[in-house]
Amino acid sequence: MITPARARRTPRRNSALERTVLAALDEMKAVNVKLLDVRGFTDIADAMIMASGTSDRHVRAIADRVIEEARASGRRPLGVEGQRDGEWVLVDLQDVLLHVMLPRARPVYPLEQLGSAPARRPPAPGGNRPAPGRRRSAPPRAAAR
Repeated sequence: MITPARARRTPRRNSALERTVLAALDEMKAVNVKLLDVRGFTDIADAMIMASGTSDRHVRAIADRVIEEARASGRRPLGVEGQRDGEWVLVDLQDVLLHVMLPRARPVYPLEQLGSAPARRPPAPGGNRPAPGRRRSAPPRAAAR
């Protein structure tokens, strides 16, 4: 019996924007940098990058540097949230979402688990109940001997 071979996924290459963001994070000494491919989970972005800073000032400086580098490469952010507090800054660069957080905020929002969590369908309205006016089918009975 011949079994069909599984289709191999080609390794994903980082886009120019992702490389720009990762270079800026490296330059600013961001720690615990993670890159997630979220194309299978959402249509709003292709990648999500998480990084940590050592203080609220460091978090803001990292986000500012990434924004500068993105603008220099011709990409304007759609939005930036959280710069005033500096605990968690979100930079929306259209195809890439950047989350820069303090280390204490990362366990509270475990975004890294997005890539490992199996996709689950939400339950149908009404749970496991049959539709109104319909009866559940009985399980098959054992054959009589």
